[in-house]
Amino acid sequence: MKKFDLSNKVAIITGGGSGIGRAICQTFAQQGAYVNILELDIDPALTIINEIRSKGGKGKAHQCDVSNYNEVKLAIEAIQKTRPINILINNAGIAHVGNVEKTSEEALDQLYSVNIKGVYNCIHHCVPFFKKNGGGVILNMASIVSSVGISDRFAYSMTKGAVLTMTYSVAKDYLAHNIRCNCISPARIHTPFVDGFLAKNYPGDEQKMYDQLSKTQPIGRMGKPEEVANLALFLCSDEASFITGTDYPIDGGFIKLNG
Repeated sequence: MKKFDLSNKVAIITGGGSGIGRAICQTFAQQGAYVNILELDIDPALTIINEIRSKGGKGKAHQCDVSNYNEVKLAIEAIQKTRPINILINNAGIAHVGNVEKTSEEALDQLYSVNIKGVYNCIHHCVPFFKKNGGGVILNMASIVSSVGISDRFAYSMTKGAVLTMTYSVAKDYLAHNIRCNCISPARIHTPFVDGFLAKNYPGDEQKMYDQLSKTQPIGRMGKPEEVANLALFLCSDEASFITGTDYPIDGGFIKLNG
């Protein structure tokens, strides 16, 4: 058997239509998993599933707003009826730039609804099925802002701090049920979101700002979505069966080597 084999595993990946989520979907499918994408915008998810199937992989796209309790419930129940669920990856999330004075109540509520309640919704509805299925793996997408202070990230830091502590709580509560729960804390990863942010805020100076942002990480570059996906693969594989309740920074040395 090959290392990190996910054959016969059924995975749910939220926000799998782009960036890190897309890379995770592709990597898991390559390793044999049946990939279920929960995505608000169904078109990118369908594109990824078609790519996966064209390479011999298996999966399905589900239109779902992770912040909506009932939509998540129906989507997860539908997946479980077809195939027992083994893996949940809470990747869907939204970003926000601003200190507390520049964070509106509306923005705060929106970040809470996706980044915190969305994670709750998916775990809440998956855990009973994991217990029924004899175990499972939960992997949450946290951030370096869960652990260190970053300027102008008040609301985003709040939500990712919650993701980190939810990870610890779930891992502790379900040890006896063979449910593992870990999280990944990326630093800056080069995704379409980064390119869009630079184009919007620094028109004409995109490359200059990209280089500056890259150099804020001691390793001297941004991470690649595929690198995060490879870490996710390890943590969701049987090779990581002794690992739970742990946060894994993937940050080019940012947390420990800055300053």
